[in-house]
Amino acid sequence: MSADEFDPFVERLFAQTPPMPDAPLFTAQVEQRLQKGSRVRFLALSLAGLIGGAVAVRETMAVDIELASPDSVVAGDALGQGIQSASLNLQGAIQAGLEQAGLANLELGSMGGMQLFWIAAAALIAVAAAGVMKLSQEV
Repeated sequence: MSADEFDPFVERLFAQTPPMPDAPLFTAQVEQRLQKGSRVRFLALSLAGLIGGAVAVRETMAVDIELASPDSVVAGDALGQGIQSASLNLQGAIQAGLEQAGLANLELGSMGGMQLFWIAAAALIAVAAAGVMKLSQEV
């Protein structure tokens, strides 16, 4: 067989790979791993969103919005008082919801900035270590 005949012969042989006998099993395992990872990812992101939302709502409870200045007109005073009243009503409703969820006494404002930084750093290191362990188990 000459070189001119050999190259097209090899190209034809490798143009289409034959199906492997365990192809359906392999496909099922890959799909199972993808589904398992998406469930864990969904739960982790949902939990992080809930915790972050609760902390954000709790931290915004102490925000005092002053829209009316002492030199403003009567309509501005009425508008400022209306918005402030609505804000207080909303804060009361959110506070009641947090009390029902058991998060009323959650206070992160008493911690210093460095304490919160180290807590967040430790959490990120723990998540990274868990990811490395999971990756090493899969490989």
